[in-house]
Amino acid sequence: MLGLCWTTLGFGQTTYSGNVIDASDRQVLEGVQVKVLNRESGDLTNRRGYFSVLGSDGDTLLVQFDGFVSKKIRLGKERFIMIEIQDKARFLPTFEVRSPAYSYRFKDGRLVLRDENEIEQPSRKGEVIAGPVQSGGGTGGLAFSGVISYFTKKARLEREYTRKQEWHRRRKGYYAVVESDSIRTKIKEDFNLGSEDWDKLIIQFNQFHASHEFLDWSESRVYNQLLDFIKIETLLMD
Repeated sequence: MLGLCWTTLGFGQTTYSGNVIDASDRQVLEGVQVKVLNRESGDLTNRRGYFSVLGSDGDTLLVQFDGFVSKKIRLGKERFIMIEIQDKARFLPTFEVRSPAYSYRFKDGRLVLRDENEIEQPSRKGEVIAGPVQSGGGTGGLAFSGVISYFTKKARLEREYTRKQEWHRRRKGYYAVVESDSIRTKIKEDFNLGSEDWDKLIIQFNQFHASHEFLDWSESRVYNQLLDFIKIETLLMD
């Protein structure tokens, strides 16, 4: 009965899970809102970018995060989804203002003229400096310089790439089993499983072990646990 409950939660709904990453730097995003439209199911990604919601084939998944472009995804047979969302800063236009040379500051979400009598701060981070440019036709102009990514500074500064790499390294034994074509083929043949059955069982296997996520597990330990899990689940399926 346990396996039946996993696959039929919410009156025919199925568990959809996955990770949300930044399309620019491929790093996981924490705190992303993931919800199924027209249903009560929703979740926020954890520090590893992981989410889990209940939905049905044909439902629409809405992914939202401050500073990023919202994304809608139609749910299908694939139960584990890797979602990429785009930083809005990538869509900011470049521009030029033709004027005498001035210094501007990006403040409170707006570009404002900098007071020439303002006391100089030690750091010039956050400023856009404008200076004169000369063209071949003898006309002048104003060129802006500065780091555009600063304008949309977000939680990315708090994300650590080394922490992500360390997490993947500690799951090496899990990946060696679950991503192995030979192991998957053998288990499917031994238990007479189709591809869809295999995908559902792996999702259930992951959920059952979500508390530790297979961190520091050896390949043999993962393999033996997976075999025992599938033996029990296939008996329930029958």
